[in-house]
Amino acid sequence: MRGGFRIAGFCVSCLVLFSLYLLEAHLQDICNQYRAGAYVVNWLDRNDTTSRPHGDTTPGDKVIVMAKLEEEHTEWVEEELPDWQRAIYIVNPSHETRLNPNTLTTPFNKGHEAMAYFTYIIEYYHVLPSTIVFLHAHRAGFLMAWHVDAPLHDNVIAMRNLKLDFVQQNGYVNLRCNWNPGCKTAHRSNTHVTEQIWSEVFTGTSTPPLNTSSSTEQEFAGQTYLRKPAEIGAACCAQFALSRDQVQKRPLEDYIKFRQWIIDTELSDASSGRVMEFLWHIIFVVPMNRCAIVKFTDSVEFSSRLAFSPKSSDNSQTGIYISWDAWRYTFASLSAHTIFRHYVQMIFATVQTSTWNSVTRFVA
Repeated sequence: MRGGFRIAGFCVSCLVLFSLYLLEAHLQDICNQYRAGAYVVNWLDRNDTTSRPHGDTTPGDKVIVMAKLEEEHTEWVEEELPDWQRAIYIVNPSHETRLNPNTLTTPFNKGHEAMAYFTYIIEYYHVLPSTIVFLHAHRAGFLMAWHVDAPLHDNVIAMRNLKLDFVQQNGYVNLRCNWNPGCKTAHRSNTHVTEQIWSEVFTGTSTPPLNTSSSTEQEFAGQTYLRKPAEIGAACCAQFALSRDQVQKRPLEDYIKFRQWIIDTELSDASSGRVMEFLWHIIFVVPMNRCAIVKFTDSVEFSSRLAFSPKSSDNSQTGIYISWDAWRYTFASLSAHTIFRHYVQMIFATVQTSTWNSVTRFVA
């Protein structure tokens, strides 16, 4: 009887472990998107990771543009980034808020952050600062701001490490370095930007859509035409930096047209915003995505070098050990799904060996 229970336990264990293996691909994708391993390391070491007060409190020739709900708190921008100008648009203003001349509001609550982004460009086109950064209203958080690459997914840390010279050199910079989601091969054949949507968005602009029968982008008498590419990808999630010169490569009328498309389209708030998420780098005439944020995690080579160190100079101590620093850097360099997979394999091997020995004794 006891042996029968052991065999049943072995079968149940195998079933559970097999189910976990089936989840591995999904877990791998999720852990990659959220940078779970690095987040845990930064959280454990948050006293060294959290942002330090900025020395300069005078707003410079740079601005942070945001869309926010009236109930959202964005005081962190002024408190933590006083050296940045602020243009924070309320997308769902109350009647009293609309009457306040010192409050920025959007004409329509649609398109997610795109409505605020375009509204800022339209209203300040002729007096733009040299650097414009478009951000979400939430500052940080594993679930809320998972798309921020900085430690603890913190936009304050990201902004303090943003290389303004790089933004000026490149014109457009996507603030997310991780290609997942949005830029991986499997994500580029998306259903959001169809031929019809492409035509609607760019018709009437300085870069009208090219006839689908033509094979490449062409210029005729100084006119640039855009043909929808077979694949369109963009690193999530509509947070990017621009130089003033890059914005002004398009006439003001283009941005008015883009915003009007959001208002007029039958697509929902979320769907129209998702379309723009895949088009920002095309709207700003950039052939590929780039990232200007410094590398927050150490290189794999550095991690490997610290992974194992002699425990001490005492000859009585043999072998190697892993120090706390080594654990931190090694764990950050590994994806969470890899650690999980090896852990499951270890459990499986242990259960299999133990149960097989029990079965052998039972049969004997």
